[in-house]
Amino acid sequence: MSPLSIQPLSPLDGRYQAQVAALGEHLSEAGLNRARIQVEVEWLIHLTDAELFGSRRLTADEARQLRAIVTEFGDDDIADLARREAVTRHDVKAVEYLVRDKLAALGLTEIAELTHFACTSEDINNLAYALTIRAAVRDVWMPRARSLVETLRALALELRDQPMLAHTHGQPATPTTMGKELAVTVHRLELLLATVDAIEYRGKFSGATGTFSAHLAAEPDHDWISASRDFVTGLGLTWNPLTTQIESHDWQAQLYQRISHVGRVLHNLCTDVWSYISMGYFRQIPQPGATGSSTMPHKINPIRFENAEANLELASALLDSLAATLVTSRLQRDLTDSTTQRNVGVALGHSLLALDNISKGLGEIAIDPDALARDLDGNWEVLGEAIQTVIRAEVTAGRSSIADPYAMLKELTRGHRIGGDELRAFVEGLDISSEAKARLVALTPHGYVGAASRLVDFIDPALAE
Repeated sequence: MSPLSIQPLSPLDGRYQAQVAALGEHLSEAGLNRARIQVEVEWLIHLTDAELFGSRRLTADEARQLRAIVTEFGDDDIADLARREAVTRHDVKAVEYLVRDKLAALGLTEIAELTHFACTSEDINNLAYALTIRAAVRDVWMPRARSLVETLRALALELRDQPMLAHTHGQPATPTTMGKELAVTVHRLELLLATVDAIEYRGKFSGATGTFSAHLAAEPDHDWISASRDFVTGLGLTWNPLTTQIESHDWQAQLYQRISHVGRVLHNLCTDVWSYISMGYFRQIPQPGATGSSTMPHKINPIRFENAEANLELASALLDSLAATLVTSRLQRDLTDSTTQRNVGVALGHSLLALDNISKGLGEIAIDPDALARDLDGNWEVLGEAIQTVIRAEVTAGRSSIADPYAMLKELTRGHRIGGDELRAFVEGLDISSEAKARLVALTPHGYVGAASRLVDFIDPALAE
C-alpha cells in the first residue's frame, strides 16, 4: 500500500471543514495561542500603567504596537511558536519567549522582565480559554442556534392552523396542529438558550497556588488582589478570587451541560421530524442532482436529520465528558484539564454541524395537508375523549343520568376503528342536552384541536401580550 500524505484525522477538519471553520478562528491551537499572547500583552500594559518596579507608562503608540502583536498574529507566528515549543516542550513558555522577542523588535527591552511576571501558566491559560470559548459561543455557535430557532418559529407560525393527528405512545391521540408541536420546541430552545446566555465566563490571575505569594514577595505594598480583579474584569470576564493554581472550571461545566441540553432537545426534534417524514406528514423536496439510494432511484432519504442526530450524540458525549472531568483537579493542580480543554472545539464543532444540517433539512421539506387529512379522517375514535368529557359535565350539571361515561366510550372505541356516521348516530342516542349533543355532532377530528393555534402565540412576543 502506498503511503498517503498527511490527511485530517477528524472529519471536522476534513469532510465537514467548511461548515465548522468559523470555530477554528477561536478554538484551534492557533486561536488559543493568539489569546495567550493577548493576555501576556495586556498584563504588560497593566503593569506599566501602574509604573511598577520603576517602569514607565507606555505611550499610546507603544501600547498600540504591542496590541498589534495580537491583531497581526498569523501563519509566521504560528510556525515560530511551533519551533519554540519543540525546544521548550512547554506551550506557554514558548509564548512568553515570542513576546519577549517582539518587545526587543519594538525597542522595549526595558520591560522584558515584566513579561509573564508572577504568572503561572494557568493564569494565562484560563483567561485565554475563557476569551476563546466566549467568542466561539457568542460569535459563532449562538448565532447559528438562534437562526435555527427563528426558522422553527416561522414554520410554527405558518403551520399553526394545520390540524394533525397526534400520537402518544405511538398510537392515535387527541389531534393537535403541526405549528403547535413545532412551537413546543421553539419554547424549549428559547428557555435553554437564555441559560447559555446567562453563563459568566470566569477567570483567575493569582499565581502558582492562588495566593499572590510571588507578587507580594516582589512588591509587598501593592494591592495585587485589586490589580488582579481589575485585570480580569478589564478583559470582560468575571473575576474568581478563590482558586487553587487553576480556575475551577465550574463555569465551563455549566456551559457544556447547557449546550448539551440544547442538543438533546434538538435530537428530539430530529427524531420527530424524521417520523413525520416517514408518516408522510412532511414530504421531502427533491434536490437537483442528489441521490437518495445507490440502488433505489425513487428514494429521498432524510439524511440531514440523521446526520444531525449522530452529531448531536457525539457532541453531547463530549460535552458531558468535559463537564464531568473539568471540575476535578488533584490537590492544587494536575494536568488532566490541559488535554481535555483542547477538545472543546471538537465538541462544539459536532454541535455546530448538527445545527447546520437541521437548518438545511428544514429547508428541504414541505407539509403534505392531504396526508394529514387522511390520518384524521381515518381515526374518528379520537373523539371519544371529547364525548365522554362532555357527558361527565352533563351528569355533573344534572342534565344526564349516564353512569360511567368513560367505560361507555371505551366499549365503543377501544381497539377498533369507528366512522363519523357511526359516531354521530351514537351521539344522537345519548341522554344529554340538545346543546351538548349539537356541539358533539358538529365535531370532527380536523376541528378537535382545542386552543392549539392560540398557544402558538406564546412564541411570538408581539402576540403573546
